[in-house]
Amino acid sequence: MRPSSSVFDGVLARGGVAEQVSGRAWLQALLDFEAALARAQAGAGEITHEQAEEIVTLCDSARYDARAVGEGAAEIGNPAGAVVKALRAMTDAPVHQGATSQDAVDTAAMLVTKRALGPLRHDLHAAADAAAELARAHRDTPIIGRTLLQHARPTTFGLKAAGWMVGLDEAADHLHSVRLPYQLGGPAGTLDPAYTLDLGLDKPLLPWHTLRGRVGELAGALGVAAGVAGKAALDIVLLSQSEVAEVRERVGGGSTSMPHKHNPVAAVSALGCAKQAPGLVATLLAAMIQEHERGAGSWHSEWRPLTELLTVTGSAASWLRTSLETLEVDAARMRSRVEGNTGAASALVDRALEHR
Repeated sequence: MRPSSSVFDGVLARGGVAEQVSGRAWLQALLDFEAALARAQAGAGEITHEQAEEIVTLCDSARYDARAVGEGAAEIGNPAGAVVKALRAMTDAPVHQGATSQDAVDTAAMLVTKRALGPLRHDLHAAADAAAELARAHRDTPIIGRTLLQHARPTTFGLKAAGWMVGLDEAADHLHSVRLPYQLGGPAGTLDPAYTLDLGLDKPLLPWHTLRGRVGELAGALGVAAGVAGKAALDIVLLSQSEVAEVRERVGGGSTSMPHKHNPVAAVSALGCAKQAPGLVATLLAAMIQEHERGAGSWHSEWRPLTELLTVTGSAASWLRTSLETLEVDAARMRSRVEGNTGAASALVDRALEHR
């Protein structure tokens, strides 16, 4: 659902998520739906076990050309048609029996998401771990608080890092709780099969062809995760400014024209990824308003934004993890700008760390 490679991937598709949302990954998820459907129908006695195993054997993406499947999607307006056509060309077993193309694509979307959330949540928690280490190390390191980008009352760098930690942990936990149901409603959403699909996904109460609340919930959770990563990245970028210089990434980036520069590349890249998320979230929320039992275009408008939202959020988390794990703190410079006490900042750091 996204180009297999791009000159921008080193920045915008970093980390483990991009591979999980590649065209090949989408193709495998579509095939996994067909395999699970065949197994479930065999269990219910609707097809033979031999037919099911023949279908399952063919549901390996290595057997197919992902690009050809993508081009074949134009025939009926979605890639499920091309997948089913390819399978039927290789077997007389009843492939896709009773299902509709949206059942396959929606289930594939949830499978792709589930697989992508693993590395995404791992990077979010790893970034939170790095922030926690900074919070412990700098529990009492005074730093000037800044409100509206102006000096305010003193706080501690430990409390700033603890705030990053809490936001990242909460975002990862929210993503863990998002419901990811499979889809099996048939042509008009009236299918009520006596079987379930064994895919590690939630069983829906009703078919959700045009009830897109789960997609909206997912979009919101991904947007929050990107926003949390972006907030921490922006703080690091601001603290890294030459005239501030209170933190720096251990391995900074240079410049094609100014070799003396030590740019906070990881934080800048995290911010660049995170800033793409709100527009993608908005597109997915706009797609929730759909016609009757099957959407005419709104459903189709979800595929690429969901893929890109997973990608940029995963990339932001990966970059932020690198930034936090390599962050060097100039505690002396921080102290030099502080007058007065830091209030309850240190106690608040303790509270946040104890809550983990």
